Amino acid sequence: MEARAATEARAAAEARASAGRYPAWVLGVIPLALIALALAAFALLDGPGLGERKGPPVEELAVERTVLEPGRIDLTVRNDGPDDVTIAQVIVNDGFADFATGDRTLAHLDTTKVSVNYHWVEGDAYDIQLLTSTGATISHEIPVAVETPEADAGFYGLMALLGIYVGVIPVALGMLWLPFVRRIDPAWLRVLMALTVGLLAFLAIDATLEGIEVAGEGSRALGGASLVLLGGITSYLVLSGVEAWLQSRRRQAGPAAGAHVALLVAIAIGLHNLGEGLAIGSAYAVGALALGAFLVIGFALHNTTEGLAIVAPVAQRPPRLRRLALLGLIAGAPAILGAWIGASAFNASVAAFLLGVGAGAIVQVIQQLSPSIRDRAGRALHPASVAGILAGFGVLYVTSLLISV
Repeated sequence: MEARAATEARAAAEARASAGRYPAWVLGVIPLALIALALAAFALLDGPGLGERKGPPVEELAVERTVLEPGRIDLTVRNDGPDDVTIAQVIVNDGFADFATGDRTLAHLDTTKVSVNYHWVEGDAYDIQLLTSTGATISHEIPVAVETPEADAGFYGLMALLGIYVGVIPVALGMLWLPFVRRIDPAWLRVLMALTVGLLAFLAIDATLEGIEVAGEGSRALGGASLVLLGGITSYLVLSGVEAWLQSRRRQAGPAAGAHVALLVAIAIGLHNLGEGLAIGSAYAVGALALGAFLVIGFALHNTTEGLAIVAPVAQRPPRLRRLALLGLIAGAPAILGAWIGASAFNASVAAFLLGVGAGAIVQVIQQLSPSIRDRAGRALHPASVAGILAGFGVLYVTSLLISV
């Protein structure tokens, strides 16, 4: 046994000595050089086993944006499939329509604008079919035809006003709970933190499901639903880095754990409200948003709880009014930016990624809040915290029923 161990140790020492004869960079380059040689040989042999694909071409088109102007419907179209696609005809409600496009033949991932000359009627529904040169049809539905607003100063002002109504004002109102939060017993404060966890968890689930739904309307070749996951992972890692940086600063400047948790909560909610603004702006651009007082009230009730989630971590050491105002802007103002983007340059793939970013950020913040709901025995899921989490779910579920976009 000892002889075998000695033999293995000797062999390992010889291997290390042999590797030490060459610089480290050479050892790293050798596998890359072998891969390059293999690919070169594959190319020189003209890709054996990968001959021309047989069968009908795979033709897929994704309509990424629809703009309606008097007498015209503009579609931004992307080739979502592996084969070239040639647009031969456009059919609107079972009738051929005259159209113009910059390039009728699209390679993989190419985009073009298809301008259809058609006198549409406001409020009517339209079924548009793009007929390819092979006879395949790609359908696109316009549920309610409404002229796309012109992107002028008044338009962006209206979008900013909507963002303030559904983002900034509700968050600010929710932060007015700070005096109440400061006066409650520590045991009830843990319940309130659990309520915050429930609120954020609901927002994360909502953003993920909405992102998957939006991704289904965009180009699958650009990632589809995986963009939601990619956005979530990206924001989780970035926010984890921000949290580590804040912790290092906290160790230098003294204890302020609640302040930096509140900042992370505000950032996460802001990213979520960015996605919410995207949905509002894009719905407004196609006339699917009912701009009534009932809708504003619904958003206000729904988003007011976000302000409570921000002030709960700073109940013991409340910051100055200026810092509270800054936290409110970080959480609420992104709704304005989202409304601008959604109404003027909405893209389903970008929206899916941003909704995933919001969900991932919220998950990271929930991880930061979890220690604050533990009881004296160190349990995170004790009866009081479970009740708080479920209450958070219930509050956002009920208020979400008041919103119809």
